[in-house]
Amino acid sequence: MKKLNRRSILRGGGLAALGAGLGTAQRTPDCNCTRGSDGEMLDTGTSELRAMIERYDVDLSDLDRVYSLPGSSARHARLERFYSEQLHLVEAVNFEALSQAGRIDYLLLRGRLLHDQKQLAAESRKEEDIAPLIPFQQDIIRLEEARRRMETLDPQKSAVTLNKLATDIEAAKAYLANSKLAPAAMNRAAIRLVQLRRYFRAWFNFYHLYDPRFAWWTDAEFKRADDALDAYAKLVHTASGVAGPIEGLEGRGGRGEFRDDDPETVEKTAPSGTGENKSGPAIGSEQELSGIGPVGNEALVEALTAAMIPYSPDELIKIANREFAWCDREMLRASTEMGFGNDWKKAVEAVKNKYVDPGQMIYLVRDLSREAIEFLEKKELVTVPPLVKEDYWEEAMTPRMQLVNPFFTGGETIQVSSPASSQTLQQRMEALRGNNMFFARATVFHELIPGHHMQFYMTQRYRIYRSLFSTPFWSEGMAFYWEIMLWDLGFTHTPEQRVGALVWRMHRCARIVFSLSFHLKKMTAVECVQFLMDRVGFDRANAEGEVRRSFNGSYPPIYQCAYMLGALQFYALHQELVGSGKMSNRAFHDAMYREGDIPVEMLRLALNGQKVTR
Repeated sequence: MKKLNRRSILRGGGLAALGAGLGTAQRTPDCNCTRGSDGEMLDTGTSELRAMIERYDVDLSDLDRVYSLPGSSARHARLERFYSEQLHLVEAVNFEALSQAGRIDYLLLRGRLLHDQKQLAAESRKEEDIAPLIPFQQDIIRLEEARRRMETLDPQKSAVTLNKLATDIEAAKAYLANSKLAPAAMNRAAIRLVQLRRYFRAWFNFYHLYDPRFAWWTDAEFKRADDALDAYAKLVHTASGVAGPIEGLEGRGGRGEFRDDDPETVEKTAPSGTGENKSGPAIGSEQELSGIGPVGNEALVEALTAAMIPYSPDELIKIANREFAWCDREMLRASTEMGFGNDWKKAVEAVKNKYVDPGQMIYLVRDLSREAIEFLEKKELVTVPPLVKEDYWEEAMTPRMQLVNPFFTGGETIQVSSPASSQTLQQRMEALRGNNMFFARATVFHELIPGHHMQFYMTQRYRIYRSLFSTPFWSEGMAFYWEIMLWDLGFTHTPEQRVGALVWRMHRCARIVFSLSFHLKKMTAVECVQFLMDRVGFDRANAEGEVRRSFNGSYPPIYQCAYMLGALQFYALHQELVGSGKMSNRAFHDAMYREGDIPVEMLRLALNGQKVTR
């Protein structure tokens, strides 16, 4: 690939076609791809902004690595400067000289930078909330940052610093006893204390290994300060009332995004045990379920704007209720066909009791995944690469993980929620009922093919530089879009299959309503649980797991909205391009994956040829 320097970007210069020199490769009309001699599609998509985006991504990752200490004033100042410099570079680009792909990437990068700036400012405001609980944090941060700058250490002065630190921690306990901070803020402070202790120990261990004078001066003082820090972290965590351990929780300043297929993350954020939580309130209580607390309307609007969703939270709730009304009509029709009349909950109960025997869930998942692939290929809906059909397998959800996610998750593999012998009888039955053969029918292809597994496969091979702009409105929206499409195309035949599919559709409507209502302070977490039970028909444990997962900080506040709303965007785009005859089903669906994980409105610009303005 010809290298693109900054000067050529500012002049509006472009890249040479990546397909040049591929020998016998031939151009295909459906995407920016060529077909290699082995028959596989190769990405040749170009953009004048690609080099700038890739540099931004790698530079930001490097800064995150160097300035990794959360709460650091040096980190905040460096990122603030970096975002400002990058925005200046982007706005100097000759927009009118860019290609269609270049203009789309320009809008994506500029939007990302503006959002990053706002996120940094919001992060600073959150720091102000927890600062009174950890007034000593800058002392710890300065120690580790000085070590990383390779400054000369004075062991005697270090001993004085450690002695003061232990005293300051003891003083902070008195403030905590009278603190009126919300549980969510206390939870953030508890997580920060664990992070600070990790860096504090790294600092000490480094010098303790290399400098014998350091050990002489600091051993006793360090032990006292480290013990005090550990005890204080546990005290704040208990006061927060949030269930589960906090060890291992560590963010990347808002850059990382929770992945459904990451069992380690699920495991670490899951509460431990059932009944009474040893470190606080009962499992299922308001305090335990609402870990991060409501973020408010302003934060929701900013997140929606960054995702290019031009609706207010209240408008989105109205859309969800409109979709709910469609689900209600279809559910009553299926319930009547099953002989339950208007009592749709009896129909849902009957479906939940159609589960496979313990130990047979893995074979059900295998068979359902193959059924979906066969349907896609028979209908010529999308190109399914041969390798994507063989590079996944199943993993088991541990009982603890199921407390946060009682259903399946997927990506590189599919994690199956099935009963384990260590669970109580009630927990085992809820795992079987919540993942019955009709619920699982939609879940499996949502998580595998054509859902998350295929998404991961394709985004690692096409326009990979756009991973910086990933959004759940693309990933979750597309996976749920396939549920809607397969319904329309007759994949669900029996009323039981339709009930299974409709429960998930109602679930996605409910996610919009309860998550936004919680963050707008219109519903409590306990009310959200009851809403899922009443409106979707979930068992209590499954409803609690859904709410806990939504509010424990693993997901951005608008994540749960993305399933239904992203699906509606894809569905409307399908109507616009395929319904009008401009594209075939296969061409449209292939392009969805090959343009990369970006807001659906940007995908629309890429596919319909509409002129893109600055």
